[in-house]
Formats: sequence, structure tokens, C-alpha cells
Amino acid sequence: MTDAAIDISRRIWRTKYRAGEGRRAEATIEDSWRRVATALAAVEPADAAGWARRFYDALEDFAFLPGGRIQAGAGTGHKLTLFNCFVMGPIEDSIPGIFRALEEGAVTMQQGGGVGYDFSTLRPKGVRTRTVGAIASGPVSFMRIWDAMCATILSTGARRGAMMATLRCDHPDIEDFIDAKRAGGELRHFNLSVQVTDAFVAAVRADADWPLVFPAEALGGRGETLVRDWPGHAGEVACRVLRRVRARALWERMMRSAYDSAEPGVLFIDRINRLNNLAYRERIGATNPCGEIPLPPYGACDLGSINLPRLVRDPFTPAARIDRERLESLTHTAVRLLDNVIDASLYPLPQQQAAARGVRRIGLGLTGLADALVMLGLDYDSEAGREAAASIMRLMRDEAYRASAVLAQEKGPFPAFAPDAYLAAPFIKALPDDIRAAIAARGVRNSHLLAIAPAGTISLLAENVSSGLEPIFAGAYSRRVLNETGEAESVEVLDYALKLWRALGHAGEPPAFVTAAALSPEAHLRMQAALQPFVDNAISKTVNAPADCSFEAFGSIFERAYDLGLKGCTAFRPNLVTGSVLEAAAAADSGAPCCGLEREAD
Repeated sequence: MTDAAIDISRRIWRTKYRAGEGRRAEATIEDSWRRVATALAAVEPADAAGWARRFYDALEDFAFLPGGRIQAGAGTGHKLTLFNCFVMGPIEDSIPGIFRALEEGAVTMQQGGGVGYDFSTLRPKGVRTRTVGAIASGPVSFMRIWDAMCATILSTGARRGAMMATLRCDHPDIEDFIDAKRAGGELRHFNLSVQVTDAFVAAVRADADWPLVFPAEALGGRGETLVRDWPGHAGEVACRVLRRVRARALWERMMRSAYDSAEPGVLFIDRINRLNNLAYRERIGATNPCGEIPLPPYGACDLGSINLPRLVRDPFTPAARIDRERLESLTHTAVRLLDNVIDASLYPLPQQQAAARGVRRIGLGLTGLADALVMLGLDYDSEAGREAAASIMRLMRDEAYRASAVLAQEKGPFPAFAPDAYLAAPFIKALPDDIRAAIAARGVRNSHLLAIAPAGTISLLAENVSSGLEPIFAGAYSRRVLNETGEAESVEVLDYALKLWRALGHAGEPPAFVTAAALSPEAHLRMQAALQPFVDNAISKTVNAPADCSFEAFGSIFERAYDLGLKGCTAFRPNLVTGSVLEAAAAADSGAPCCGLEREAD
């Protein structure tokens, strides 16, 4: 590859993934692959050396990219978790409970994990507490304490933090939550997502009033109540109606904030819970910071991405194709490697260890999709491109579940496996008959297997392939990255597919080369929708819109995402609040990044 691509790869490796110091520092990326492979093979009950070789072969030439925490921590001996992120436990609605949750988050972030929280358990501002008679200050006020904690942890030299905060769409403080980041500098270390229910979408479409509620037992007094399934409670509880708003006005307020500040995103929380493979035992109210793994309390992200451009044979020719045999083999090896992470990792909290080992959830995904499509001669915004992407993801789904069923026969299914309930889950019912039969016969090692992460940093490590399933940002652009001292600096980078095209002796751009700036929001949504049926967790995807996009056009993005069957959505339009991480060399207004510095969790 070109000097620029190699330079960014080396920078990322040196600053994020190279282990050791001074004379003991790893000399090459091959040393890092060997360390990771050996450490994760060490938990094998037999033939650890053989599995170390297989893991190394998968890692070599960046074919398989484990999550950043795995690459940075495995085999170092440091007290670090190998999981990128966690969703934390319910926040008890009391000062001691709030600060216990804060402490758990600080301990988790100190050891390298990002955190996600559902703040819906905290009573709304302005209501009087029943025990001491004080006036509650509301969830957003306590989120500022978390934000300060994160900044403090970062000042100690810990890994750059990432946090997700969610709030139910019927919480009385939802308007404050929606507006929380419209002022620049507020809650900088948080990503925000509203838990959007099916009932709320129906109320928006009916232009109906929408009740804002909170569990009545926490409020005292008398008044109208409605039954709701509320976080922190085992089942449905009576909730007091504190006021009503016009549903469409609340929706438009949410879209206006996203238009102005790129926050909040949305989680279609009923769909997430309905399609959860473990709906029989879990209630989900939050995700990891980038949204690709909806998780129950104390659940963990165990992530890795297959680098599709490394699997394209005869690129830019009529014979261009994905090496499907190599993809199958990589998928099987990656599933085993990620499953081993669960046993090899340290855990900041015992509750996290119990949750991870109880269900053995992993998130295998892909990166470099847009570059791979260019190399295959397929437009990102075309039926052929979407069909090719779906075919790749379908193969990964099937082979991941086959691999997990084989692992279950060898090592046992995940402890919480309940055959009848699991096989009745919608995603599992859609699997091929032979896979369902294998699961019925011997179980499955991992409750969930697939997720598409942003993969921003590890994609730079792999010589700047396009990130996750995002379109190519630009052929050449300036990107802010963090150096060894934690300061941001601009680095010129070149797209992998474009530079390969030129290295093969071609001029200009490949015929199928297209950048994010040339794509409509609909193109983004349709690519995500093409892959979602084959992903049991979720997909981290930012829908880009140009700076001159009208609010009317922008305002339909979330509703369209809901109609396409997505589990969540984040939209980005260049704005004065968040600015831009990336600047195209040709034109500063040529699009928007998939995520800001604070949104990259890998």
C-alpha cells in the first residue's frame, strides 16, 4: 500500500495497540498478532499451540480485526478488560444508589471499558422525594456527574472514555434529555439515545397526546396511573401520569436537536426486546456507546470484524469476487477466538463476569464493506451492491451459528441456554433447518454472535479501509487522531481501495467509487436494512446528511429507519455544535464522519 496508508496504520499501532515500553516494546505488528493469538489460545483445554497458529493466521495481514481492547490488552499482563464496553446495572433512585452506580462506572472505565446506562430509573426533576422531602434534580443533572467522572478518569491517562445514556420516551424529563447536548461542551463524553416505543411511533402518526409517566410508588400522592414495563422493576408497574404532550411535537423536538447537534439517536426499544434471542430472560434498555450491542444489565461487548477488502480476489476486474471459502474459515476461527476472550478477560466487576459467562454473547461483524464493493465493481447505492452485502452477511450468520453449535458440542452450550425458548426466538427461527437442528441437538455456545461495529480505529490500523458498513468518506482527507500524549493532531489519509486501484496502474477513480457526500440518507438506511436481518445484535450506522439538507428532509430519517425494520438510528449533519472529525482534501463540506472522536469505542 501507499506510504500514507502505511503511516496511519503504524501511528495507530504505536499509540493504541503496541505492547511494552522501551527495549521491551513490540517491534512489529506481527509481534502484536503473536501476543494476542498466544494469549487467547492459552484458555484452550487442548492443543493451545495449534490454536495459537490458527488465530495468528486469521490476524495476519489484518484479515480478522479483534476489537481494540483485545488487541491492546491480551497477553500484556496489565489489569485491563478485553471487552470494549459494558452496559451497567440499574441505577437505584437514591443518592447512595446513584453514587454506587457512578463508582461501578469509574472502575469499569479505569480498566478500559466504555459504559452504557439507562437513566430512566431516576425520578424527574421537581418532584419531592418521599423519604427526606428534598426536590429531585432529574436524570440530566446526574448525567453531568458521570461526564465529570469520565473526564477525570481520562486525566489519569486511562483509555479515552465513551459512554451511552438512554432515556425512555415517556419519562417526564425526556425534553431536557433531548436538548441536553444542544449547547456546545455539555455532556461531551456521552452519546444520547431515546428509547422509542412502538406506542410512541403510533401516537406520532396519529397526532395524539403522549403521557409522560413515572412509577407511582416513588412519587406518593394520588392521580391518574397507567401500567408500564419500567426498568428497575421485575414486571409491569403502575405509573403516575405527570403531564401530557403532543407526540408529534416531541418527535419534532427530537429531530430538531439531531438536526442541530447530531444527538440524540433513537433505539427502537420494543423491537430490540422482541427480537432478542434471550427475550425469555432479559429486558434491555441500553446499548454500548456506539449502539451495535443492545445489552442487559452488566452485559459486555466482545467485538471483532472481518476485513472484507482482504478477501476480494481479482479486484477491479470482471472476475472480481469474494473468497467465500476464506470467509467461511475466518468466521469459524473468529467465533472461537471471541469465545475465548470471555474466559481470558479480566472483569472490572463480578456482576460483569457472571453476565458474560452466563450467555457468552459475542459480536462478530465486518469492516471495509464500501471498499470491497468498489473492488467488486458494485455501487454502494444499488440493488446489486445491497444484495452482495446481504449475501456476505448471510454467509457470516450461517457459518457463525454453525461454528457456535460445534463449540457447544465440544465445550458445552452457554449456561443460560433453554432449548425450547431459544429456538422460538424470531432470529433463530429464521436460521437454515440444519443449523436449527444442530442447536436443538447439542445447543449453541453463544447466545448472540453477530454485530456490526463502527470499527473506526481498527479500520485505520488495517491501512484505512472504509469503516464498518459506512460508505467511503473521501478518497483523500485529513483526519484527527490522538497521538501518544493524548492530543489530537491532523493526519493525511488515503482510502484503501482508491490507492490499490492506483497501485495497479490505473488513473483517476474506479468506476464504482462513491463517497458519503454523493449518497442520500435513504442510501444509508437501505444498506443498513439490507444487513439487519442477518445480525442478531445490532448495527452501528450513522446516516449522513449534507449541511444544506433541509429540516423537512432530515426529519423523516428516524421514521424511515423504523419502517425499514432497523433497531436504532443515528443521524449526522455537519453543524456548529459537533463540527467534523474529517476534512476532505478536495472539499471541506463533502460529507460527515461516521463518528466523532468521542464516539469511537474501539
